[in-house]
Formats: sequence, structure tokens, C-alpha cells
Amino acid sequence: MTNSMIDGRRADSARRRERVLKALDTLLRGGQDITVSGLARAAKVDRTFLYRHRDLLERAHAAATAPLEEGRVAAVSRASLQADLANALDRNRRLESRVRQLEKRLSDELGQTAWKESGLGAAADIDQLQRRITTLEQHVTDLQGQLGQRNEELEAARSMNRELTILINQKSAPPR
Repeated sequence: MTNSMIDGRRADSARRRERVLKALDTLLRGGQDITVSGLARAAKVDRTFLYRHRDLLERAHAAATAPLEEGRVAAVSRASLQADLANALDRNRRLESRVRQLEKRLSDELGQTAWKESGLGAAADIDQLQRRITTLEQHVTDLQGQLGQRNEELEAARSMNRELTILINQKSAPPR
């Protein structure tokens, strides 16, 4: 069952590859502008199919960048130019964000280095001692909490003991 599914998937992929190659040939012979979206639309496949098959994508790019035949005019639509512009602007925003992030990291690292080299920063052993102090302070706080809880339990036990002593004394005292 699994092998037949795999074979069927391979056959479907081969049929789609053949459609892409035929569509590419048709677009080239027709002198039309070749784009990934246009090729995918002509071959009736999803664009991701082309991106998953690098050889087909490279053929499409090579055909798109091939020199124009004499008499052939490149047709660039307004929509494709707007899409290219939108993609370029989006990429620009991503790159600007990444540059700001890297500049901040670099600034932080340079600041730390300058701080340490200036002698103003604490020595490494002092930093280690500060961390140890923080750990011990937390431990003391935990122990104080435990001590308070045990003091409450002890006070409750003493109170219960006093009440029981009073009850015993009342029972053993002669009636008046």
C-alpha cells in the first residue's frame, strides 16, 4: 500500500514537471515574459512546486534572463512591478530591523569590553562573590521563612499544652 502511494506521488510529480517544462517552452516560443508566477499559472501548478524543484526554478530564471530575441519586446506589467517593489520594500524593512539588532548587540559588546578594560567594572572574582552573596541571601530568606513557620507550630503546641494542663488541673482539683 505504501509503495503504491509513493509511486503515485512520484508519477504525479513527474506529470507536473512535464507540464512545467511544456509551459516554459510555450512561453519561450510565444515571446512572453517569464516569471515564476506566470510559469506556475501556465503549468497549473503551485509556485511552491517550482521552489521545491531547484532545477525547474533555475531553468525559469535562466529563460527569464536570456537575452531578448530580435523584435521581441519585454512586457512588464504594472502589477508585476508593484509586486517587485512591495517585495523589495519588505526585504528592506527586514534587513533594516536585522541591522538595528546587530548594531545593538555590537554596541552592548563594545560597551562591556570598554567597561572592563577601563578598570571601572568589577573584577571577575568580585562578580563571582556578588553572585554567591545573592545566593546566600536567598538561602537565609528561605531559612527565616522556615523558622517563622516552626515558631508558629511551636506556639500552637504550647497553647494546646496549656489548655490540656488547665483541663487536667480542673479534673483533679477537689470540688468546692
